[in-house]
Amino acid sequence: MSDLRELLQHADEIEQKLRYRFRDRTLLSLAFTHCSYVNEHSDVPEHNERLEFLGDSVLGVIIAEYLYLFLPATPEGDLSYLRSRLVEAGSCIRYVQKLDVEQYLLLGKGERMNSGRGRDSILADLFEGIIGAIFLDGGFFSAKEFIFSNFSEEMQKILQTPLSNWKAMLQDHCQKKYHTAPTYDVIDETGPEHGKIFKIAVLINGKEAGIGEGSSKKEAQQAAAHCAYEQLLLDNN
Repeated sequence: MSDLRELLQHADEIEQKLRYRFRDRTLLSLAFTHCSYVNEHSDVPEHNERLEFLGDSVLGVIIAEYLYLFLPATPEGDLSYLRSRLVEAGSCIRYVQKLDVEQYLLLGKGERMNSGRGRDSILADLFEGIIGAIFLDGGFFSAKEFIFSNFSEEMQKILQTPLSNWKAMLQDHCQKKYHTAPTYDVIDETGPEHGKIFKIAVLINGKEAGIGEGSSKKEAQQAAAHCAYEQLLLDNN
């Protein structure tokens, strides 16, 4: 997609793919505007990072409520881990790829050429930006309906997959293939003391292999290990 005007010309087909019609289509266009595009277009004042921040929080609340209501016998620790699996970057990428809306992204020239992990991050951010836009446009119920009308099948598959100790699996893989153990670094902490969110990177041979978030360091490490393990499997296929 080359500019905002062209993006809005495709608004009807985007909304059809999302199964949601916007009252305010400026929110739709904002969700698809990456910071790299704004950096190259001085006439465009805003990109989707603030919407991404909002959408991330809305998605977390929706999934937490869903797990709380439908898994009444599941302890808090397992609920936290299941939530992390449903909202982690890899899952968000699969959700947005199902929507088939990547082609509408407004990107700078450099990012249009990027097909690696940076591109995956952009797709995960796009998904969260879309949720943020729908939440502002139609409220919590609309965001909730968007998620469950589009991704219930994918979410059920994730929940039906047995819980795995991704840290142990990644360590075993690294010991066999690289003869070294992965290491974990805290790269960010956000939120109040009673509700911190940790962002942790896992390093293999000193190189970043995955990033995960969680309400505890242990949860974030598991999410990072899961991300890295899945990427290693993809790289080996």
